[in-house]
Amino acid sequence: MVSIWYFVPLPIIPEFLYDIRHPDAPLASFPKTPPTTPCEKEVTTPYNGIDVTTQGYDNASWYAEREERHKELVEETVEVGLMFASKAFVQLLANPIVGPLTHKIGYSIPMFAGFVIMFISTLIFAFGRTYSVLFLARALQGIGSSCSSVSGMGMLADRYTDDKERGNAMGIALGGLALGVLIGPPFGGIMYEFVGKSAPFLVLSALALGDGLLQLIMLQPSVVIEESDPPSLKALVTDPYIIIAAGAITFANMGIAMLEPSLPIWMMDNMGASRWEQGVTFLPASISYLIGTNLFGPLGHRIGRWLAALLGLVIIGLCLLCIPMATSINHLILPNAGLGFAIGMVDSCMMPELGYLVDIRHSAVYGSVYAIGDVAFCLGFAIGPALSGTLVNTIGFEWMLVGISILCFAYAPLMTFLRAPPTKEEKKVSINNGIDNAGLTLESGPCSSSSTEPTASPATHSSNGKSQSNGKMKNGASNANGVSDVTVVDSGDSPNGGENYVTKL
Repeated sequence: MVSIWYFVPLPIIPEFLYDIRHPDAPLASFPKTPPTTPCEKEVTTPYNGIDVTTQGYDNASWYAEREERHKELVEETVEVGLMFASKAFVQLLANPIVGPLTHKIGYSIPMFAGFVIMFISTLIFAFGRTYSVLFLARALQGIGSSCSSVSGMGMLADRYTDDKERGNAMGIALGGLALGVLIGPPFGGIMYEFVGKSAPFLVLSALALGDGLLQLIMLQPSVVIEESDPPSLKALVTDPYIIIAAGAITFANMGIAMLEPSLPIWMMDNMGASRWEQGVTFLPASISYLIGTNLFGPLGHRIGRWLAALLGLVIIGLCLLCIPMATSINHLILPNAGLGFAIGMVDSCMMPELGYLVDIRHSAVYGSVYAIGDVAFCLGFAIGPALSGTLVNTIGFEWMLVGISILCFAYAPLMTFLRAPPTKEEKKVSINNGIDNAGLTLESGPCSSSSTEPTASPATHSSNGKSQSNGKMKNGASNANGVSDVTVVDSGDSPNGGENYVTKL
């Protein structure tokens, strides 16, 4: 539902803003081709030494009006971009508040509050008739989306403690996001074309009421206090591995975010695209995103999430380079489909990776880390639309996409750092080794010493590649010689396809 609310306005807002500023000459009234009917004036041209008088065609005024419309649409890109970015900016501000709040009262109350706020903003969209009112409605969506997204992903991570099952569940959840992307733009464009501007938002409001009733019946919102101590937001923000995973989400979504306000206007300007064509242009990306998230939820755990995310960023860059080459809506199908599939690869791998990193490097409380993940997502959708209008005005639509493609190519190699991230215990061991080199003995490993046999507890393998629960170590007693044991975890248990060492101090 949140994603439907987000994407429905995409094909509506650009043309609606143009029309309210030109009530006597709406965009749909402008002819797509030069006039072919004779005008009143006559044109005299010499032919074989004889002046021949014929009826003229007033094409000059058509081309002049077209150029004026082009300038206004390019300038409107800035305003549309700022409106779309306002939701993400507000969501950025709300996430650091909502994340820690879920630690204190649980996930169900913030989630229900999010849907109430989204319901109100949808009604404002339905009846708003000025830029400022629509801007307010869009910004209000940011608060509701923050409550719903952070609570939803945190609830999934809390319910599915096994890393493989968590990846599958989040793949399905992101598939629900893809359905919203799939339905939103075509639904908004078609309803706006044939019914009116208010119709799609009134339908969404009715659906929101039904969703709210389901939450009251199924989730029964109430206060739930976490037993374990959550990691501080500062500790998570300063963790380089969490930042790398979050950065991948930002750069993967920044390209499609730049296309949201600029592509429909570029299509109107260069292809004369109608309302419904602007709506369905994102349809291939939505379908392929749905496929990508459901496919790479489980597949990313098998081949390595770092590798899937790396390939996804490269594919995103290539698809963005192909979009400006299109001369018709049909030419946009393949690059948009590849773009959606690759974003699905990155999102479905990096979202569960954030939960895995918290498990092995901090404590298993997920509200704050998914607030960071949502901040990363919002950064892409805040920076992208906000900059797209300015960049289109200064360097052009084509060079804007070239620039974001280069950024994706440059960021992709950083995914290799997530191949085998060190655990919290490994960091402690490295610090202890700096103080006392008496250090580590590997069980049944080439580095074990025959002269010193530790009285180790049996090595245990957890289903998600960890040997601690909720941040507390099991079987953590050290032996009489002060030598710590290191458990070698199978590469099959690691979501990144690498070998992890979990130390028992």
